[in-house]
Amino acid sequence: MTTASQFRVADAPPQNWVDRWAPAFARPYMRLMRLDRPIGTWLLLLPCWWSIALAAEGWPDPLLMLLFAIGALVMRGAGCTFNDIVDRDFDAKVERTRLRPIPSGAVSLRAAWVFLAAQLLAGLGILLMLSPLAILLGFASLGLVAVYPFMKRVTYWPQFVLGLAFNWGALMGYAAAANRLSLAPVLLYLASIAWTIGYDTIYAHQDKDDDALIGVKSTALRFGPMTHRWMWGFYGAMTLGLVAAGAAAHLGLAYYAGVALAAAHLASQILRLDIDDPARCLALFRSNRDFGFIVLAAIVAGRLF
Repeated sequence: MTTASQFRVADAPPQNWVDRWAPAFARPYMRLMRLDRPIGTWLLLLPCWWSIALAAEGWPDPLLMLLFAIGALVMRGAGCTFNDIVDRDFDAKVERTRLRPIPSGAVSLRAAWVFLAAQLLAGLGILLMLSPLAILLGFASLGLVAVYPFMKRVTYWPQFVLGLAFNWGALMGYAAAANRLSLAPVLLYLASIAWTIGYDTIYAHQDKDDDALIGVKSTALRFGPMTHRWMWGFYGAMTLGLVAAGAAAHLGLAYYAGVALAAAHLASQILRLDIDDPARCLALFRSNRDFGFIVLAAIVAGRLF
């Protein structure tokens, strides 16, 4: 008898809610959206919330934060669906990804394209509820989303392109709240790119052996045993960028106390990192959600105090 666990992807939590509660017919599509692995949604959403808070005079707009939460859930799902369509042949050769819905046969290629179109339409509905500038920025991000899955074929720096795409919300959130951009969200965006290169390098170390065999490139392979030194550079750039963004936004001293706590969190990731321990890499990668909430709390505190 086939059980839900037989189709659970390796890095999904064993008791995730999709396997436990979702209807059987919906599970393959929910896995395609990565609803069984919500960390990616958090990492997409948090830069949006940061910039919404950065644009606020006091507390960030709760309705706007809700809209971005729904949008991040839908668009992360769309991005993962497109990524799995493009990478289906590679995924079938990698132990961690061979049970994803498309290579496992749980979702056909045609059904995946239809599902992708439905998600993009839902995302468009959310986008059209935002400010004119945010709408323009939203459309501009589609090019980055489209090219990202192909970057691992041509460069050892696909994490850089992921950073460009995944942190676009650091611009969109501010634009949605203020219908303009300023230096502070731009600095936040640039800093977040360095953050993404760092945490996704940790993530990529899980697949480095398989990637090397099948010819897929990543910063994990590029950095190799020098990963820790590179991580200090990227996470250091993130910390300096947060300081610069706070100064540009004239945030209060409470913000910098929060940034110090966030920097300590990043340092602990590097100190605990074992690039040859996939379980440790996955746990450290997931811990970036906590880092994101520390930064969010710091921005709100910097605005309120």
